Amino acid sequence: MTVATAVAHPNIALVKYWGKRDLERNLPAVSSLSLTLDGFRTETTVQRGAEVDVVRFGGRDASDKERRRTLAFLDRLEPGRPAVVVDTANTFPTGAGLASSASGFAALVLAYEAARGGDLDRVRLSRLAREGSGSACRSLWGGFVLWRRGEAADGSDSHGQPVAAHPSLDLALLVAVVTTEGKAVGSTEGMERSRLSSPLWETWVAQAESDVDAGLAALQAGDLAVLGRVMESSTLKMHAAMMTSDPPLLYWQPGTVALLHAVWRLRASGVPCWCTMDAGPQVKVLCPRGVAAEVAEALRPHAQVVHVLGPGPDASVRVG
Repeated sequence: MTVATAVAHPNIALVKYWGKRDLERNLPAVSSLSLTLDGFRTETTVQRGAEVDVVRFGGRDASDKERRRTLAFLDRLEPGRPAVVVDTANTFPTGAGLASSASGFAALVLAYEAARGGDLDRVRLSRLAREGSGSACRSLWGGFVLWRRGEAADGSDSHGQPVAAHPSLDLALLVAVVTTEGKAVGSTEGMERSRLSSPLWETWVAQAESDVDAGLAALQAGDLAVLGRVMESSTLKMHAAMMTSDPPLLYWQPGTVALLHAVWRLRASGVPCWCTMDAGPQVKVLCPRGVAAEVAEALRPHAQVVHVLGPGPDASVRVG
C-alpha cells in the first residue's frame, strides 16, 4: 500500500469563470484570472492498494454523492485502478461558495498521482484536476493564476498557468461569510441554466476575454484601481446572467447586499477596496494589506465571520 498526502488551497476568481463549452471535460466558456488563498486549505490522504474503496470527508463517511463523484474521478485518472482509501478535510465550509471543490480536486489529483508514482508535472495535473472541478486547475499554483479557455477539443490547451504580479502590490483578500449552509443549486447546474436560458449569456461570454486581458494587464502593471474595477464588473455581470436565468439563480442573501454596500461606502470615503463573489452568498474584498483591518471592521457587522487572507502557496505533497 502506497500513501501520499497533498495540501491545496482554494482560489477565488477575480475575473470570473461561469459556464462550460464542454460539460464532460469541464472546458470553460470563458477564461479567468484567480488568486489562490492562504489560511483556507484542503488536506487529502490517498492510500492506494486497499481491500475496498473507502472515502471519508472530515472524519465521517462520505455521502453517496461525494463518494460517487470522488471514485468516478479516480476511475478517469486510472481505469482499472486498485481500491483506495481517501481521507479529505477542509479547514473552511464546504459547498458554500468558498471554492472548496477547487482545493479538493487539486489535492485529490496530486495525492493520487503521487501515491501511484505518476508524473507530477503541474500542467498535466492542472488538466486532470480541471476534469474534476473546473476551477481546481488553478489551485495547483499559489498566487495569481490565469486559466485560458483554450480552443482544442480535447482540452489540452485549457489549464492553469501562474502569473507574476507587480512587486508593488501587497494585497489582502477578505472573506466575509454570510452563512456556512450549502447552496441549493450547485455551480455546474447553475452554469447550464444560465447558458440555456439567460438573455444576458451571450453578452457575458463576449465581454469575458477582454475583461481577463484588462485584469491581467492591471495586475502586471500594479494598477490596483483598474484591477478592482474589472474584478467587480466581472462579478456583477456574472451574477446578472445568473439572476436572469429561468428559473432565476439568486445566491445573494440580505447580508450579501449589506456587505456590498459597506464596500461601496468605504470606497466612496477613500478606502481602496473592491468586491467579488462566487456562486454563493459570501462576499470577498480585495484591498491593500495596509487597510485590511479597517475594511474588516466595516464588514463584521454584516457577516458571521470575516477572514483576512493573502496570497497562498503552491499545492504540496508528501509520500509515505
